[in-house]
Amino acid sequence: MTTAEIQRLEDAFQLPTYKKMPIALVRGEGCRVWDADGNAYYDFYGGHCVALLGHCPPRVVAAVQEQLGRLLFYSNVVYSPVRARAAALLAEMAPDGLGHAFFCNSGTEANETALKLARTWTGKTAVIAMEGDFHGRTLGSLATTWGEHYRAPYRAILPETIFVPFGEADAVARVLAERDDVAAIILEPIQSMAGIFEAPPAFYQALRRLCDAHGVALIFDEVQTGVGRTGTFSIAEQYGITPDLITLAKSLGAGVPVGAVLASDAIAASVGYGDQGTTFGGGMLAMAAVTATLETLRDERLMERAAHIHARIRDGLRPLVCDVRGRGCLIGVELDGPAAPVLAALRAEGILAGGASHPRVIRLMPPLNTPDDAIDALIAAFQTVLASNPTTA
Repeated sequence: MTTAEIQRLEDAFQLPTYKKMPIALVRGEGCRVWDADGNAYYDFYGGHCVALLGHCPPRVVAAVQEQLGRLLFYSNVVYSPVRARAAALLAEMAPDGLGHAFFCNSGTEANETALKLARTWTGKTAVIAMEGDFHGRTLGSLATTWGEHYRAPYRAILPETIFVPFGEADAVARVLAERDDVAAIILEPIQSMAGIFEAPPAFYQALRRLCDAHGVALIFDEVQTGVGRTGTFSIAEQYGITPDLITLAKSLGAGVPVGAVLASDAIAASVGYGDQGTTFGGGMLAMAAVTATLETLRDERLMERAAHIHARIRDGLRPLVCDVRGRGCLIGVELDGPAAPVLAALRAEGILAGGASHPRVIRLMPPLNTPDDAIDALIAAFQTVLASNPTTA
């Protein structure tokens, strides 16, 4: 089918989600993808920050293919060697003290589970979240997602959430001093959809102290920062703290849908049979993909490459734009004009990138194994696009 034919079918029979790029992708390899009309692109978007190892990483493909021929699926009602291996490897790579995993199917499901675990553990109900955060679109996660347009249609049934300014520990301290019903603080360590914003390390360290003092669970939503994308398995390692719960998804299966919650020893000890459940979470195909993804990260030392990729992109783009921020392979490029026309122009130059809620920010989420020549192509494309439209420089 041509791109036009594919677009007609999807638009006719699929409920609308995102405003889509006007391309239909049919193949991927490494950091490149091809559309139905034969055009090639360097992918610096990764399908919403998913393709951590690039497209069709060989070890992940081989592991899933092998598992397909062994056992396609069985639920958590039985033990599974592939699930056991995935859980053990995830515990090995997780921060110390977070060696207990719950597998699910997506980031919003992981965040819902983490919030539920926090409420059970603390016996409290309210949640503190950050202005600017995005945690998902299911009702529990939506309650902690900043943005009136997301929450307004469902406000009457959303659980209580207190929003505080991102980066202001004093605002959190005031809420905790006034209320004794707060179960959890949840936050994106780097606010991705908001435009790639990060607070100083002292803010995260202050949250850890406040949670300890008030018996509150600290939840890091690492659906985008986690699994090594920012240079360490959890970005919390770079702040010198350990949350009580970490949520993962996107990169965890290198393209196969999967989510996970990492829980502290204390929280894990509070969970009993029947408290949590999932049919497809921890399924064999996803677990094969998780194991292969983590083994690739470990064996090829790919997390060490995150800083190199970030520095090369930063140094190449900073002379052209207002700002380049973020960590590792989660990068925000701020222009002084609207990002949308630049994104379209980059696509015409063979570069896929993403937008943000911030209208002047382009998000780049390249694979950890992106080669230098792809980064050079990205920088050259920016130079060409911005030279033809200097108002966006």
